[in-house]
Amino acid sequence: MNSFGDKFRFTSFGESHGRAIGGVLDGVPAGLSIDIDMIHDELDQRAGRIAAIGHATSTRAQHEQDEIEWLSGVMDGKTLGTPIAFIIRNTDARPQDYEWLRTHFRPGHADWVYEKKYGIRDWRGGGRASARETISRVVVGCIAKQLLLAKGIRIHAQVTQIGMETDSTKWETLLEEVRRAGDSIGGIVTCTISGVPVGVGEPIFDKLQSHLAYAMMTINGCKGFDYGCGFSELDQRGSEQYTHCTAESCPASGGIDGGISNGQDIVFRCAFKPTATIGQLYKGRHDVCIALRAAAVVEAMAALVLINETL
Repeated sequence: MNSFGDKFRFTSFGESHGRAIGGVLDGVPAGLSIDIDMIHDELDQRAGRIAAIGHATSTRAQHEQDEIEWLSGVMDGKTLGTPIAFIIRNTDARPQDYEWLRTHFRPGHADWVYEKKYGIRDWRGGGRASARETISRVVVGCIAKQLLLAKGIRIHAQVTQIGMETDSTKWETLLEEVRRAGDSIGGIVTCTISGVPVGVGEPIFDKLQSHLAYAMMTINGCKGFDYGCGFSELDQRGSEQYTHCTAESCPASGGIDGGISNGQDIVFRCAFKPTATIGQLYKGRHDVCIALRAAAVVEAMAALVLINETL
């Protein structure tokens, strides 16, 4: 499936080294003034062009222009209420860098399973399995965030761990060591959502955390999701977590009880694997740590979940 949501429905298309990446978005109300600067700022964050540790991201991501061409649904900067279609051309695509992938399969990547499932695959950098696919998610996520801001809902994600290191002052040295070794490393992105009213989400099979987990696990390279106390506080006893809580305020809940938002900040974490394509083994332009560029994508997918839950 290449579509997400029902009330606010997004369809993604395009391959990493094809002509363009794009999307179609349906369900946006008419008259919304799209904040183009906000979108470009977040595209820059996704690309690592304004990251504090830019050398850890791929050179392609930093050099692509990522200019949006609005094909429909927008006039004079405002939405028309009709489907919004857009493309972002792949101006720095270099499929020749991946010629060797015609006959090779990378461990930990989607190459082999795509070939087995479909009998054909786009070998140019991984096609749809490339992180380049996420660029259209950031565009529509920004539109969703503008609508959520009007409801008082704010979303912020940031990298909080690289490898096992949580001290951000040590990340640059760590990443440089990994880069020089032609290697890669994983990381964790933490997302906080504030302003969500009590009552968002449904019991049993439509729990809010279920939708968030599903959305995050669609992001390339995401290997884990937890919220509230999650995996990080398994060494604590219940008395440590709940004695000082109230029904209305319990940090261990992560803003969700019984699958329904409780009015507190929603806090969740996403674990991203080390990049499967590493310089020691393969040619190309690869990220040392994909988690560094993932925060903008995590925010976008969280926004898509929340807008579908609150429209």
